[in-house]
Amino acid sequence: MPSHAELSLEAGLVALKQGNYQTAIAQLEPVASTQKTGNAGLQAKVGLVMAYARSGQVSKAIALCQNLLESPNPQVQEWAQRALEHLQKRQKRQNTSSQNSATGFVALDNSNQNAAKSSQQAKPTVVKATTATNTSSTIPTGGFKNPNVETPIGPSSFIGVNRSQAKSFNLYWRHAGRAKVWQPLHKLNLIPLKLLAAGTFIALFWVMREMLRLAMGLTNQILVKLPYVNPLPILYRDPTVGLLMVLAIVMALSPWLLDWLLKKFYGQTELSKEILNGYSRETIRVLQRSCQQRGWQFPKLRILPIAAPIALTYGNLARNARIVVSQGLLEQLADDEIAVIYASQFGQIVHRDFVVMSVVLLVTMIVYRLYHQISEWGSKYQGVWRWPAIIVASFAYGIWCLLTGTTLWLSKLRLYYSDRLASEITGNPNALIRALLKLSIGVAADIAKQQQTSWQLESLNILAPVSYQQSISLGSVAGHIPFTSLLMWENFNPYRRWFTLNNTHPLIGDRIQRLCKIARHWHLEPELHLTTEQALRGKPQPFLLQIAPWLGIPLGFLFAGLIWLLWQLAFAMKILNLKWIYEDWSFVTGCLLIGFSIGMVIRMNAFFPDIQPANVQTDDRLPNLLANPSAMPIDSINVCLAGRLLGRQGVGNCLAQDLILQTNIGLVKLHHIPWLGQSINPQDWIGRQITVVGWFRRGATPWIDIQSLQAQNGKTINSAHPIWSTVLAVAAQAWGAYIFLRG
Repeated sequence: MPSHAELSLEAGLVALKQGNYQTAIAQLEPVASTQKTGNAGLQAKVGLVMAYARSGQVSKAIALCQNLLESPNPQVQEWAQRALEHLQKRQKRQNTSSQNSATGFVALDNSNQNAAKSSQQAKPTVVKATTATNTSSTIPTGGFKNPNVETPIGPSSFIGVNRSQAKSFNLYWRHAGRAKVWQPLHKLNLIPLKLLAAGTFIALFWVMREMLRLAMGLTNQILVKLPYVNPLPILYRDPTVGLLMVLAIVMALSPWLLDWLLKKFYGQTELSKEILNGYSRETIRVLQRSCQQRGWQFPKLRILPIAAPIALTYGNLARNARIVVSQGLLEQLADDEIAVIYASQFGQIVHRDFVVMSVVLLVTMIVYRLYHQISEWGSKYQGVWRWPAIIVASFAYGIWCLLTGTTLWLSKLRLYYSDRLASEITGNPNALIRALLKLSIGVAADIAKQQQTSWQLESLNILAPVSYQQSISLGSVAGHIPFTSLLMWENFNPYRRWFTLNNTHPLIGDRIQRLCKIARHWHLEPELHLTTEQALRGKPQPFLLQIAPWLGIPLGFLFAGLIWLLWQLAFAMKILNLKWIYEDWSFVTGCLLIGFSIGMVIRMNAFFPDIQPANVQTDDRLPNLLANPSAMPIDSINVCLAGRLLGRQGVGNCLAQDLILQTNIGLVKLHHIPWLGQSINPQDWIGRQITVVGWFRRGATPWIDIQSLQAQNGKTINSAHPIWSTVLAVAAQAWGAYIFLRG
């Protein structure tokens, strides 16, 4: 049975990983004072150094580092020496920053909007920010980042403990080398990427045109029925030409329009080469060399005062392209990792896919701002004004999702191309592997710290290097299971790519596997030794059951064709005269709906099996559930997990789109469908300890379909997943039958 010291050490390391630094300090200080020798005491002291530093108590961190220098363990001494150098430099910068606060750049917490606005008035002129809010953006499981030493520092990076003893900090960066001389990779065919970019623009135009036509038609229908008001003739016109002209103008002005939006609402400012050079000297060299080779101007550099690590590129030509990174990215990545992220962003300029993505970002950002503003306004009011705000905010969010959906294929494919070019530019695919994983860890840590998915992360997600949805579980559980195990599903599940159809990003494991192949092609040891086995042989029956509703649609079409042939034959033979009904091809729609409904019914029992208390999985099984390479959503694993409920509060979460469970192991996305007349909503329990019972589903983004939520006071919220699935199936069946019989 674990001793009290071991339990305190474990609790302290978990709190440190989750960003609860005061809790970590309270747990680790007694262990460090009582366990003066042995691994437990060393781990506690290292954890305290990190907690002190991240909570702004740099002097205490320095004093403890000086104490660790006297350790007989040479690895501890080496770690303490590096940490001490880093902390002393940071303390010096902090003193300099306080003396020049009028002109110094300070990285801001996402929630501090007033400070974000004030930062727009002063351009960054000094190096890394050192406020207490900023220090928490450091990777919680990787330790400090010394700008002169690439090796990260953490409680388990030097102490000879097994993974079960240090499961909260078992991240290990191999720091595999880079190529010093390398041959260019074979030239890729860019035609698919260009065709997909054109298709994305067409899809965006078509969706916007149909929504505009619907709005114009509904407006005139309302005006016709109102007294004393005539319909507007302009609303009967075809909006095609006008919309094309608007999109052309948007594309031409996108760099400057996005500059304005990002500056006003996100606090974006210019990033000088000098400041960037302080974080990564290699980045400047890489960009200068790449631009000189192509005869381009140096891209404009921007920075967002956001703790979450994020990067994006926008513009319409190489000469007006902007590469934007967050303060969190610069703080959490090493020199070569920052360089390779910039190289990947530069690759999007080379491939020119950033042009269409800039247009999509501009359009979706405006709609998202409308949703965000209405949500904030509606959350301030109760009573009669709250419901209109909920309706309008939900409608705006739905439109944002629909417009974002036009980029799903392009946003995935472009990252494969940019990863490849970034590796070729830098000769360092291993740095990109580390960067992608650290970005996921940083995003998950930001969500845990903010206790919600920030609106900045969600609105900029389509251009981010990694998806925040995929990072929720991957980044938070990383400290409890090796990456090679955690990424097995993303590498070997035979149906994994089918489950990314509705995702904006490809699987991180798939991207890393391709980067490992590049490393081996250049005779480099890859950062991760992923298993080289072939993808698992999948059993088709569970997968067919998984997609049964969608499989019912083409089967419904075949059924409609068969019925049409039989009716034509019966009419020709004068056996049955129903041609007057079925000359209208709308009956095909009825067959499609019936097919979808039958598929829903077939899948129902397997998708929502009865939850037996004896069969439920608990928190400690979460890493195994995530690592199972053969798992699929249809497996519907019964779980009972305890933890804190995270998510946005108020009108902004009226669709329950941002519900996350924070367990002792990591974060898991929650799906909730309310039942009519329910007096309590999950949003009312955000920030509280709860117990979730439901069905765990392993997909590209792991999630739990909630059956029930229970608070500590015994109150319960039930989720109506099976009921609404039944309602949907019955409604589709009835509607399809009506269309089928009416013709």
